[in-house]
Amino acid sequence: MSRIIATFFYTGLIRPAPGTWGSLAALVAALPIYWLGGPWLMLAAIAAVLLAGFPAARAEADRSGDHDPSHVVIDEVAGQWVAIWPVLFGAAHVGAPVLDLWPGWVAAFVLFRLFDIWKPSLVGRMDRRGDVTGLMLDDVVAGIFAAIGVVVFAVLAHGVMIFGG
Repeated sequence: MSRIIATFFYTGLIRPAPGTWGSLAALVAALPIYWLGGPWLMLAAIAAVLLAGFPAARAEADRSGDHDPSHVVIDEVAGQWVAIWPVLFGAAHVGAPVLDLWPGWVAAFVLFRLFDIWKPSLVGRMDRRGDVTGLMLDDVVAGIFAAIGVVVFAVLAHGVMIFGG
């Protein structure tokens, strides 16, 4: 069971770029969660993924002998869901169809992958821990950075739309 969780239903086994595939799978999985329970169920899902992800990632790391095996993508799922949360919250808040906010989905995906690969600041610090906590939390922090970027882009886009005519 730990392998199914750690690889997010085996998407972490897709090559090349398993982290990117895991992030895309996370976006696809976010839709039914949102449709079932809105942004608050998504927050619960993030917590559930983290709770299940830590022991699953630890088991896979122990099995592989690598503290951060590339096939473990449950951390990308948690981070991508954090990154997309402002879009889901915004859609629910204004009553917009969530897929109409596709620029936010694209921004959340691109920004999350950028921060996850680049590993600036606290993201890199978490990654350098060299343990399962670092494996999981570097992506959560990358997701937080991406979520902030999504909000900034939304404010800029909607500010231009409101004040630009």
